[in-house]
Amino acid sequence: MAVKDILQLGHPLLWEKSTPVDPAEMDVAVSIIDDLRDTLAAFRQDNGFGRGIAAPQIGILKRMIYIAMPSGEFSGALINPIIVDRSENSVELWDSCFSLPGLMVKVSRSAAVGVEYDDLAGHHHRLEAKDSLSELLQHEIDHLDGLLIIHRALSPRAFTTRQEYLRITSKA
Repeated sequence: MAVKDILQLGHPLLWEKSTPVDPAEMDVAVSIIDDLRDTLAAFRQDNGFGRGIAAPQIGILKRMIYIAMPSGEFSGALINPIIVDRSENSVELWDSCFSLPGLMVKVSRSAAVGVEYDDLAGHHHRLEAKDSLSELLQHEIDHLDGLLIIHRALSPRAFTTRQEYLRITSKA
């Protein structure tokens, strides 16, 4: 439908908890998912990266995310997603966010998660995710709860700019 502006750190809606999508709202949800898909595609085209986006990032406080894994592992809309299972193992990684451009934050995430969600047809699904898809789903579902990667920072030293991160990792 349309490429939307992505809200940036400091915008009050990013701190708010999203409300569930009611089945009667599915017509509107389809339009919002189209906007999320188009916004993600435009961001990826402009920046060379990007795998997922949550409705609050375009100013809509509804529990919807859109994922498009470059690997083709998973692509699509998740309506009212909820993490129902987490592995005991966790991983530490440098995470970034469209709403915090240029900032990388070292966080800890569950290595694997089980997520239940509805699709746009109202069908219920369970997705078992590990590795990068697991991390991404946790990141996007955090957005639905008003949480940003800065809430998950491992320490005050767990912040760097994307430019410095790329400089450091290119030497590794």
